[in-house]
Amino acid sequence: MKKFALIVAGGSGNRMGTEIPKQFLELCGKPVLMHTIHVFYDFDPECELILVLPESQKEYWDRLCLKHKFNLAHRIATGGETRYDSVKNGLKLIDGEGIVFIHDGVRPLVSLETLKRCFETASNAGNAIPVLPVNESLRKQEGDKNSTVDRSLYFGVQTPQTFQSDQILKAFEQDFDPAFTDDASVAEKAGFTIHMIEGNQENIKITTPSDLVIAEAFLRK
Repeated sequence: MKKFALIVAGGSGNRMGTEIPKQFLELCGKPVLMHTIHVFYDFDPECELILVLPESQKEYWDRLCLKHKFNLAHRIATGGETRYDSVKNGLKLIDGEGIVFIHDGVRPLVSLETLKRCFETASNAGNAIPVLPVNESLRKQEGDKNSTVDRSLYFGVQTPQTFQSDQILKAFEQDFDPAFTDDASVAEKAGFTIHMIEGNQENIKITTPSDLVIAEAFLRK
């Protein structure tokens, strides 16, 4: 079955304390985003790679590709005002039926095993999102009171959120809703049941300087 990897990279460097957007920061000698793209190529060299970037970052990306001799074939879609808009723009480049992985550009450590689980479940059940159980205790704040909650009922959600192409294309025909927090919430509102699969602990989202240190440690290991 045809595979598409839609990699969304629209972040800034604000929480990193740098002017360079976090997806372009170097990790073990090359930009984070290049590591991320390469994971999908390693999973399946025939996977169609679609990168969603803000218009203002495209020229900089081209320069980075030349500098690092990055020559994996990929198409580029223009990012929008929200993540929803960015994904919707990327989905316009999906040509034909298949499985669509929608992934954060700053998650370079998703494992091949997680990708395989996503693909197999989405192929059979329509979609799959990788999750991990919550290890910390949780409390809920209501007004000026707070109380403990059963953490076994909650999961941390990762990407790639993975869908059969006809399902996710239909879901994104809806108008934007502020309640959309991720791609699964878009599909859920369209009436699709969401299927959770096991993610991997290393699959962190790089947003702070400490995340970059952790990611480098994982890669060197």
